[in-house]
Amino acid sequence: MNSFVHKTLVVQLLAHGTGRCPVLAHLSYHADDPFAVTAAFAHDGRVLACWRLDREMLSAGLAGPVGVGDVRMRPADTGVWQELRMEFLGDARPDGSRHHAVVFAWAPAIAAFLRETHHIVPPGQERLPVDELLEDILSAG
Repeated sequence: MNSFVHKTLVVQLLAHGTGRCPVLAHLSYHADDPFAVTAAFAHDGRVLACWRLDREMLSAGLAGPVGVGDVRMRPADTGVWQELRMEFLGDARPDGSRHHAVVFAWAPAIAAFLRETHHIVPPGQERLPVDELLEDILSAG
């Protein structure tokens, strides 16, 4: 059975002063890290940002607002598209503000990606090899 899912989606980055511009979102999920989804955002062959997202939070964001820290998500209905609005707060700038990005993704594409991850590790069946990790740490002593 496959233990990895990767999807590349075209998403919209909300750029101040110019509106939305398309960027690629490379989403990946691996059964070895069952709680996380990695999202790498790229444009013109350059990675703009890479975030590790909580898979459950990504799923919950399709249904309602989630997140109070550096990552926030909520559904957005433009009348034409059902979208997932993802807001990211990054490192501090010299003026004391923080880098800030808003990305809109087509919600059905995110839902389809999540369904594929659920075939690999169903929600509630996530397991981390904590016992094996502790054994390795203690044996290295």
